[in-house]
Amino acid sequence: MGKLIIILVAAFLIRFITLNQSLWLDEGTTAKVVGEFSYSAIFTRFSPTDFHPPLFYLVEKLWTSVFGTSEIALRMPSIIFSLLTGWVVYLLGGIWTAVFFLFNPLIVYYSQEARMYMMVTCLLTAAVYYFTKILRINGLTNLLLFTLFSVLSFYTFYGSIFLIVPLYLFLFYKKQYRAFIISGLIFGVSLLVISPLLIRQLANSREALKIVVNWKQALGTVNLKNLLLIPLKFAFGRISFYPKWLYWGLAGIWTIFIWLSVLKNGLKHKLYLYLIFSSLAIGMLFSFFSPLLQYFRFLFLIPLMVLLVDNKNITNRYVMLAGFVVLSLVYLLSPQFYREDWKSLAKRLPANEPIYAIPSSMDALFYYRNVHINDLRKIDQAVDEKLVVIPYTAYIYGLDYKKSLIDQGYKLDKTVNFRGVEYEEWNSEAR
Repeated sequence: MGKLIIILVAAFLIRFITLNQSLWLDEGTTAKVVGEFSYSAIFTRFSPTDFHPPLFYLVEKLWTSVFGTSEIALRMPSIIFSLLTGWVVYLLGGIWTAVFFLFNPLIVYYSQEARMYMMVTCLLTAAVYYFTKILRINGLTNLLLFTLFSVLSFYTFYGSIFLIVPLYLFLFYKKQYRAFIISGLIFGVSLLVISPLLIRQLANSREALKIVVNWKQALGTVNLKNLLLIPLKFAFGRISFYPKWLYWGLAGIWTIFIWLSVLKNGLKHKLYLYLIFSSLAIGMLFSFFSPLLQYFRFLFLIPLMVLLVDNKNITNRYVMLAGFVVLSLVYLLSPQFYREDWKSLAKRLPANEPIYAIPSSMDALFYYRNVHINDLRKIDQAVDEKLVVIPYTAYIYGLDYKKSLIDQGYKLDKTVNFRGVEYEEWNSEAR
């Protein structure tokens, strides 16, 4: 236990490196929700227009009502959930699996993000823990705790169903009919409770997919690249660099090394391997109808991956640990890998010229600066001599705003770039 405490403290401290980096778009949405909506309004006003269940926002609202809405405060729940997950992973597989999880580069990255992915990872890992206890000793308490964490995970992130379904199927396969029926009924009732919201959100998402022409690509369609990125990012993290042949070469070798160990150990621990691949298979099939095949939406599978990484070979253990730590530090100590720099853009954005952008994509900007935004979709109605365009998400909406501005006699004066975001200054001397 002493070693685990030291590891948890080290993991906690490393997550404070650049924790106050700029919020990006989705984190800006989190800040907006907890800052502008009451607990009841999260249910009645925000959630129907969102595509996620409300539990994460309620937890974040409770936390920020005590600790405020700074970048660090907004991200702290994700850090706590990541450390709690590391503790549960330790209970499942021992000290080395906990180390592999806590210093996994992708986990370190999302431990610093004010979104629901670490919370659902924690809840689903707890569900898996009590699931394994059901298989060994059964017992009503274990069954109820498994069911509770499964329900809470679904109320946090709908994608958790991709792991929950294989868990129930395995109960049935193992002829745990009593556990299957009792837990299944409780989970079914929980689905009924949230189904009015879910149905409304699904209807809204279908309409959004029709209106936002390139949104499918942003969400994650089923293609070879998105499939390959899942094992690669699980092993190599969020960093990327040029030349691309070198990146793909190094990342590919490391990914093969990690996943060969996963597959080898999976032959001995078939449950975890089954859960990983069945979850990915269900997610892929679902994405043919509603695209969401992006690696970060399957973050909850990394605890299962690290449970299969440890092959008891001391040399391999230290190589894997060194690799994870180095990759994590490369991200933490290299600003080019940080999130979109809306903080700097907000400081540099001209104050006396009309600004055009997609208003729904500006939550991160509004967090740092209160500015009026004109809808970029109405750029053909511009009448000012000078104007500023923030083209963020214009491609997703299928907007050829540059052609519209040029046709109106505007010319692009300059583009000011920040990390992942930019603004453009346009003027028309004829006006």
